[in-house]
Amino acid sequence: MARATLGVIVGNRDFFPDALVTEARADVLALFKEMDIEPVMVDAQATKLGGVETRAEARVCAELFSQNRARIEGVLVVLPNFGDEKGVADTLRMSGLDVPILIQAYPDDVTSFGLERRRDSFCGKISVCSDLRQYGFAYSLTERHTIAVQSAAFRADLDRFVRTCKVANGMRTARLGAIGTRPDAFKTVRYSEKLLEASGIAVSVVDFSEIFGRAAKLTDDHAGVVAKLDEIRAHIAHPSVPPEKLVKMARLGVVIDDWMAENDLNATAIQCWHSLQENFGVNVCTLMSIMSSKMMPSACETDITGLASMYALQLAAEAPAAIVDLNNNYGDDPNKCVLFHCGNWPLNFYTEAEMKTAEVLGTTLGPDNVWGAINGRAPAAPLTIARISTDDVNGICKAYVAEGRFVDDALETFGSRAVVEIPNLQPLLKLICKTGFEHHCAMSAASTADAVADALGTYLGWDVFRHG
Repeated sequence: MARATLGVIVGNRDFFPDALVTEARADVLALFKEMDIEPVMVDAQATKLGGVETRAEARVCAELFSQNRARIEGVLVVLPNFGDEKGVADTLRMSGLDVPILIQAYPDDVTSFGLERRRDSFCGKISVCSDLRQYGFAYSLTERHTIAVQSAAFRADLDRFVRTCKVANGMRTARLGAIGTRPDAFKTVRYSEKLLEASGIAVSVVDFSEIFGRAAKLTDDHAGVVAKLDEIRAHIAHPSVPPEKLVKMARLGVVIDDWMAENDLNATAIQCWHSLQENFGVNVCTLMSIMSSKMMPSACETDITGLASMYALQLAAEAPAAIVDLNNNYGDDPNKCVLFHCGNWPLNFYTEAEMKTAEVLGTTLGPDNVWGAINGRAPAAPLTIARISTDDVNGICKAYVAEGRFVDDALETFGSRAVVEIPNLQPLLKLICKTGFEHHCAMSAASTADAVADALGTYLGWDVFRHG
């Protein structure tokens, strides 16, 4: 299966050289093949040169897009010349598509400004964007106003756009599960289901009593429990964990898996303390790590908007994400901080790791009740952090996104931890505090902030702060 499927509109204006359209189509097809992207574009025989200019050509392209609506994740508009703004806008309107759109325009060669090679795409892109705005379409732009399809810079633009499509489309159909109530001490993680639902994000809820009740009915030799126990043992080293605690985790894992399947959920946020420890006697961290490693992200403390942040980063990076506390300063360095949690990160965030107790929770809940946390630290890598929040007072969803890097600086402590460096961190922390963002954020080991910000801001219409 291809990494992505994009509709392609090659804009044309008849009095420009035919060769420019033919060359552009060849450029797009070659790049898509190289990047494992499947194109949906009209044949060169279906319209003049396979471009779109007239109303009739727009209808042909729109019908093709409509037939492939279920597969098309985004649309690339290519302007080898000035193009026809009505043709592009009419195609999108008649197709009925509601997906991200990227506008590209070829650059002119200042040494070839005669009629044989002149493009005027610089100007045409402005006209296309104006019409799309009038028609009510949201759209994305390349980093430079004009850019050749065959350039490395456009390859980066297109990669970012594919990630934008993954985030925008995925978030608008996300199904999240809340297992248990939020911890009473954490009013910070309150959120509005209604504001999320308005963006297409559905939340299903279940009380912990139902989860515990189902788990209590499972026997240790139940086939699902045996299989889950094997999965837990294979996931992480556990030399000091009492065997009966692993079995309890397995029973809990089977019930959570079944509930997710019953409700067709993409991800879960779990009330990880303190009902779980007092009434079931384990931590759920390792189970959350397993789910997140399998691209089914799971967040602590029933933090649904933190979970949504994880899901957005996962979609953008096409790799697992994790939830963390923005937890500690790192000495006197204003651009470094420590990210920490008891230990539920997916395995891609550890060099070496071991299942142990959650030491902080164990001080009040008893060390025997908190087995299951993962102890380890993140290696050096790129970093993106993000936080989605519902601003109920103003009736909006909002988010911030920032990039930095994981660093290998010394840090002697327990739990799941990372030292990170984020340029100009102090103003970001001021923004978080001034605007009421939560103490949790999501992180991924990738540089995807632009794609996430574009998806959430341009296509979901949220108030997004792109740090840096």
